[in-house]
Amino acid sequence: MTECKCSQDSSIEVFSSEQLAQIDAIVAKYGAKSNYLIPILKETQEMFGYLPAQLQRHIALGINVPASHIFGVVTFYAFFNTVPRGKYLIKVCTGTACYVKGAMEIITRIESELGIQIGETTEDKRFTLEAVRCVGACGLAPAVLVGEDTHGIVTPGKIMDILRRYE
Repeated sequence: MTECKCSQDSSIEVFSSEQLAQIDAIVAKYGAKSNYLIPILKETQEMFGYLPAQLQRHIALGINVPASHIFGVVTFYAFFNTVPRGKYLIKVCTGTACYVKGAMEIITRIESELGIQIGETTEDKRFTLEAVRCVGACGLAPAVLVGEDTHGIVTPGKIMDILRRYE
């Protein structure tokens, strides 16, 4: 079995020939055409959870475009990830209402308790922390989304109780 290695934040990801064949099948499904890049990337990310450089290069070869083009698309769209993400994405709203009502203190508490910074993922791959501009829940400020769940009127004292529900 052929293995491909990709360096990512000092860790090495290994993709087997079977995994790469799965990507080849996705590319073939779209006729190996570059105008289907977004759906190819979307399906690949759904399969692997993120799009490291090695997978981007493999897709580039499959659709015959420069790897730099793939990288440009992946880094342009916020819904693509180049590093592994946690099972649960924590989004702390930092819009005006949430900011004024203590969003930064909530972020500080999460960072302290989970040992991560904004944009990072816990070692157990359970949580990824993000600060976002607005979640559209100003009446619930400060608001925090965990996965698809919205939590309102969150305090630094309540946030860890909320996160414990996501074991």
